[in-house]
Parts: sequence; C-alpha cells; structure tokens
Amino acid sequence: MTTTRRAFVSELLTGALLSLAAASLALADNPARIKLATLAPKGSAYHRVLQEIGEAYRAAEGAGSSFTIYTDGTQGGEADVVRRMRIGQLNAAMMTAVGLSEIDPGISALQKTPLLFHTSDELEYVGRALRPELERTFRDKGFVVVLWAEAGWVRFFSKTPAKLPSDFKDRRLFAWAGDAEQVELMKRFGYRPVVLETADIIPGLQTGLIDTVALTPMWALATQVDHLAPYMIDIKWAPIAGALIISRDAWDKMTPAARAAVEQAAARGAEELRSYQQRADTDAIAAMQKRGLHVQQLTPDEELIWQNFAQQVYPSIRGHMVPAETFDKCQRLVAEYRAKPKTP
Repeated sequence: MTTTRRAFVSELLTGALLSLAAASLALADNPARIKLATLAPKGSAYHRVLQEIGEAYRAAEGAGSSFTIYTDGTQGGEADVVRRMRIGQLNAAMMTAVGLSEIDPGISALQKTPLLFHTSDELEYVGRALRPELERTFRDKGFVVVLWAEAGWVRFFSKTPAKLPSDFKDRRLFAWAGDAEQVELMKRFGYRPVVLETADIIPGLQTGLIDTVALTPMWALATQVDHLAPYMIDIKWAPIAGALIISRDAWDKMTPAARAAVEQAAARGAEELRSYQQRADTDAIAAMQKRGLHVQQLTPDEELIWQNFAQQVYPSIRGHMVPAETFDKCQRLVAEYRAKPKTP
C-alpha cells in the first residue's frame, strides 16, 4: 500500500472514530427523557415495577436523565396514549391489549377472546408462542416491547345481583373508550354499552350512568368499585394481557448501559408481577368480601350457559376484533397445551 493510500485510510478511520465519539457525547449530553403513561393505579404492584425500572434507567443513564410515570389514566385512555406516543408527547406506556391493538391487532387475541383461557398457564403458553412475532411487528412500527405482563382475570361487578348473560340485557354496562369494535359487538348481542374512560368508572357508578363494570379484582379493590357494585360473578371472563413499550426513537437514544439496565430491571419486574399475579385476584376478592362483596358462584349448568354464550360470540370476534389467523392459532395452541401430559 502506498504512503498516500495509507494516509487516506488513516484519515477515514480517524474520521469514523471522531464521528462515533461525537455521537456518544451527543447521547451523553442529551439523555432520553422518558415520559410513561399507564392506567395502573398509583401504588399498585405495576406502578412499583415501573418505578424500579425508572430508577435503574436513571442510575445507568446518568445526569440529566428523567423517567416520569403518569398513573391512573391521567394522560387519557390507551388509544389516546398511543396517539400521543406517535407524535412524541409521550414515549413509553404500560398498557393492555386494548391500547396495544392500536399498534398491532394480533395482541388482541390474548384478551378479547372470552373464556378461551381457563388458567394462567394456558395464557402464558400461548403468549410465549405469539410474542416473538408481535415484538418484531411492534419494532417495525416504531415501538420496543420491554416487558410482557398480565393483570388478572376480568369479572363482572354489578350494583344488583346478576348471574347469567341474559341478566345483563337491561343493564348499563361500562365499555372501554377507544374500543369501538367491542362496543358494536355488545350492541349486536342486545346489550347497552356506555362508553367511558376508566377514570370515569367511579363517577359513572355514583351517578347511575352505569351499573355494571367488567374489571379485574385487583383494580376493583384499588378503586373501591365494590363499594358501589357489590355483586361479583366468579367466572374468569378474560385475562388482561399487557406490555411495557417504549418508542424506538427513545430507545435508540438511550446509552447501551441504560438499555441493558432497563432490560434487566424489566426481567426482574416481569418475574415479580408473575409471582404477584398468582395470588392477586384471590387476595383482592378476599379483601373485598371482608368489606361486603357478594361473590356469586356459578353451578356447572350456569358455567355451561356462559361457555355457550362465548362460543356464539366467537364468529363476530374472529376476523373482526382478532385477526382470523391469530384467532385460529390461539385455539390450536390452547388445545395443544391441554393435550400435553401434566407433571403432578
């Protein structure tokens, strides 16, 4: 190699190294400021996990970094949060499949197929099979999945006793704002949905705007829904599936050390939430019973009525609320899991 060529190559390498150094300095001078929104109640297990992730991020990112958490739906409903993330007003969120399906409808299969799952193990088995493809799709659309989590099983809470699907025909049912397909489905089957943000559930129950709400026991306990709707049907209608996501732009601005710290804290948080969730519903129901909740147990015949009702709804869900291919895959995976021999 000639002296001139060696000098040219040396200049290129030096320039590349200086560019990398400048980029690193830029990241250090302008650390990502994370603004995260969630519907999770302040002080809940989910909030505490987010705080731990935030502490890990700030410690690794260093001076000038911030990790602000907005709880209790103060930044709007989940569809609103996704829109605000897309325009940069927020850059992270822990949300359920209602909001996540605004990004990729495939996630809705884990939450919007009632009575498909009987146990958390079934849900986890199907979730593990779907997550790799979901994570790729989310990243392609500008979002990084940091943590997957479930938030319990939805039950029906009402002001007066009700046990069967037909009992709710004349009730005013809470419907999640931002989930228009769910609202239309409820109307199609003869129900009366009232569209509200989650922050309006308590005022809605107080004023009579609604008289029935489908929530997880943990959420009902935290928001004291049981004081206003003291009758609960003991049926696992559907799980609440969710995830913590960060915009890819904010993720790419983090230093490698900060990304590693967030991933490690998120892994610990996922285990913590999984352990917590195994007892959360049972503990929450027991706590509400002590303050007057009436738990309505179903007979086998009544459970069959609910299961048949869910089967009637499935054709309206498949290919509409849940992509047909994903719906079918979940059905196969559940059957596959139930066919596996279980260790004692």
